[in-house]
Amino acid sequence: MSMTTRFVLSQSDIPTHWYNILPDLPEPVPPPLHPGTRQPIQADDMLPIFPEPLVMQEFSPERWVEIPQPVRDIYALWRPTPLLRAVRLEQALQTPAHIYYKYEGVSPAGSHKPNTAVAQAYYNKISGVQRLATETGAGQWGSSLALACRLFEMECTVYMVKVSYYQKPYRKMMMETWGATVYPSPSENTEYGRRLLAEDPDCPGSLGIAISEAIEDTVRSKNTKYSLGSVLNHVCLHQTVIGIEAQKQMEMAGEEPDVIIGCVGGGSNFAGLAFPFVRQKLTEGKRYRVVAVEPSACPSLTKGELRYDFGDTAMTTPLMWMYTLGHDFMPPRIHAGGLRYHGMAPLVSHLYHLGVIEAVAYPQTKVFEAAVQFARTEGIIPAPESAHAVRAAIDEALQAREAGEKRVILFNLSGHGMLDLTAYEAYLSGSLQDV
Repeated sequence: MSMTTRFVLSQSDIPTHWYNILPDLPEPVPPPLHPGTRQPIQADDMLPIFPEPLVMQEFSPERWVEIPQPVRDIYALWRPTPLLRAVRLEQALQTPAHIYYKYEGVSPAGSHKPNTAVAQAYYNKISGVQRLATETGAGQWGSSLALACRLFEMECTVYMVKVSYYQKPYRKMMMETWGATVYPSPSENTEYGRRLLAEDPDCPGSLGIAISEAIEDTVRSKNTKYSLGSVLNHVCLHQTVIGIEAQKQMEMAGEEPDVIIGCVGGGSNFAGLAFPFVRQKLTEGKRYRVVAVEPSACPSLTKGELRYDFGDTAMTTPLMWMYTLGHDFMPPRIHAGGLRYHGMAPLVSHLYHLGVIEAVAYPQTKVFEAAVQFARTEGIIPAPESAHAVRAAIDEALQAREAGEKRVILFNLSGHGMLDLTAYEAYLSGSLQDV
């Protein structure tokens, strides 16, 4: 095959700044509200659970935020990540479309999550924090924060959604290998967890429950702060290294995307790829279509309501203006554990409400069908979450074939599925069911 299919930047191309989309929004996002007073939250209200530098980033009006050198030094372990053209998939689909994917699975934790985990650990470390508490669904976030805490010599406690804790034991082992303490959530380690287990000993857990436990752990402990892997503005900010690199790599490829795709649970990997392109759409008149892909079993954008809601089930977080299925929604036990969240990042929700981005939802059998086709043509086994983006990219390519038009498709392959093979076993054996 003579054509170039891999576009790789040098370490000198690691971005020096993150992109903050807030200044470029056509309308401001409604502010988060204090859970007690229901008034707009102030920066000081967040200091009990987050260090001051991250609180400042959450509200920052600056378009470009400098990446500290210690963070860039650790990014260099795996960044810049490659952009690849899926030529073999294109040939299998017999499509005139060109399909590109930004591959974040090359990080030590196997996903995009270390982009913000390293940044958050750094800011906590310089603020004197000794331990971070967090939640995780499929385990990609928990393992990433465990790694980041190890690199900055901090302690890490992870509350892992119980259904994933047992579905994905190797993620737990990764966290423990990097020194983290991992509890299945709901757990006996918090008052809230004990109450839920007393009501339902078989409770499968949810990200909302795990967030509640991690926050309770934080506020009752000394020298501990809370760390979140998605949803909040500063998390989306840190992930924009993905899209900033992808813009340079698409220039290397000599093409410009017509469609930009990412899976969405809380919204961080989607924001990471999409927001730098959305900036061009908002400020330069680019006509990109930007598509967020979610599971039909947990469809916050396509079936949720846009309103204020809590980010957790115990109602301890600020109320956020977002598309939500309700903070007490109990997601089905789908294998894309990282997408089992009741709400959506306020920034992503706002862009969807304004019509800047689109959204689509798929059942998991259709998602795994696409994942297997991608693995058999491109060689990489996608994480179940990332496979939602694969499904949408394939459908876009098939539509291009039917229309007889060239279409340049870019999607974020946000992680590999090497620790999710039990899900593939269920699909290949025919036992995987849609819910």
